[in-house]
Amino acid sequence: MDIQGEVAAGFEAVRDAFVRNFEMLGDRGAAVAVYRDGRKVVDLWAGTRDVEGGEGGEPWAAGTAQVVRSATKGVAAVVPLLLHQRGLLDLDAPVGAYWPEFKAGGKERALVRDLLAHRAGVPALDTPLTPGQAVDGVSGARAVAGQRAFWEPGTDHGYHAQTYSWLLSELVLQVTGASLGQWLAQEVTGPRGLEFWIGLPAGETGRVGRVGPVEPPSGMAGGLKARPRRNVAEAWADPASLTRRAFAAITPLPDENAPEFRAAELPASAGIGTARGLAGVYAALLGDTEDGAGLFGERTRRLAGTELSSGPDRVLVVNTRFGPGYMLHSPASPLLSAGSFGHPGRGGSLGFADPETGVAFGYVTNSHAKSVTADPRAQALVRAVRGAL
Repeated sequence: MDIQGEVAAGFEAVRDAFVRNFEMLGDRGAAVAVYRDGRKVVDLWAGTRDVEGGEGGEPWAAGTAQVVRSATKGVAAVVPLLLHQRGLLDLDAPVGAYWPEFKAGGKERALVRDLLAHRAGVPALDTPLTPGQAVDGVSGARAVAGQRAFWEPGTDHGYHAQTYSWLLSELVLQVTGASLGQWLAQEVTGPRGLEFWIGLPAGETGRVGRVGPVEPPSGMAGGLKARPRRNVAEAWADPASLTRRAFAAITPLPDENAPEFRAAELPASAGIGTARGLAGVYAALLGDTEDGAGLFGERTRRLAGTELSSGPDRVLVVNTRFGPGYMLHSPASPLLSAGSFGHPGRGGSLGFADPETGVAFGYVTNSHAKSVTADPRAQALVRAVRGAL
């Protein structure tokens, strides 16, 4: 395997783990980047740009970007937390104070912090949206505003896999008058030259590779196809379950390689970036300037890692932990330490920050496995980083 890029002294084990991901765990094209205290210590890429590239396919380049699915949520969470830090968004206010239409269907008591921590009670839609409706900028907000709550908001949690896009987008629009993707580009990624977009600009389309599903290498025990727990398997097998309905809020599933999907501002699932860009966003939160000041002040960094939801997840049917917009360290999503905050993407991608060690991490892949949270390729890289510290 021809690995490109570099690692700092002491982080060679991350390169070794990256190689094994291709040799043993089915990666076809991927990249990983790690910053520590604002300094890049890992920047690696390999394989083909397109998942179906095969031998002779166009190589993954230094600037190759990919759809990162729900790892988008962690980047999107930067926006409401910065708005809160600037005094423009009160996490303890009802969502309806900013977005009056949301008060329908038993949701009048839902707080902003409930929305961010998957406690708003609307992980699914009674009438799913078509792919066209999902990206038209109007239908999604209207649908979640009118949707009856599946439980009393604030009393329980369940992963809002797709509806999170329209919940967060409309909240930010109501508060700022700008779309979430625009605000992120203007205030966070653009000024720092970070290669991450929620709503891909037309000028960047040529750098994005094609993603797709992959099977683990045959005969590889402990690979990508881990045996699911019985209750999880049953939930996925039942079309009427909240699990299936949450992930089917857009029906049929959109084509993630289509230009209209890549250009859409869907902060739950359609973010596109390089590993360097994903890790760079988290590095910017911790401190990426000479004086060590980060986008997040100390109080906001602590808030990002504060547990707001924990225990059995009504959608994922396993125990999960969420802060305000972030998935926190847990068996469902192992990060670097108990204080880490970030988000995985279904099928492999992962980004997070660890304030305790000053580490910011990003892994992107074009090879979408069947994992929902703890993908073994990302976890192998995280373990290697932990061992290098």
